[in-house]
Amino acid sequence: MIMARILLAEDDVAVCDFVRRALEMDGHDVVPVHDGGEALERLISPLEQFDLLLSDIRMPVMDGIALALQAARDMPELPILLMTGYAEHRDRAYGLEALIEGIVQKPFTLSQIREEVAAALGGADPAANTDSH
Repeated sequence: MIMARILLAEDDVAVCDFVRRALEMDGHDVVPVHDGGEALERLISPLEQFDLLLSDIRMPVMDGIALALQAARDMPELPILLMTGYAEHRDRAYGLEALIEGIVQKPFTLSQIREEVAAALGGADPAANTDSH
């Protein structure tokens, strides 16, 4: 059973694979992209629908903050969770508090990213979420 469809925007291939595998453990359908521009294209495509945007802040083409602002404007119902390893990016994102679910500080563990995503999707425990498409 697929729990949620997640758009994962992360330019670091190793981190992207780690996060994708972690979230697939909880039954999520994870669609990885490697820059903010590609993420925005997927988000606005009428052929695709996502339950969560999980984005790194520092990426090529369009950074995660610009992506989050655009996504929040065009899809206000879409939960957005940002990731960063840079304190200055975390500080920049604090103005987005009303638009995003939170900021996950890198490096994070497998259980931390799973818990953050579950919380962003509205459930504290990934196994407790029984909503499906």
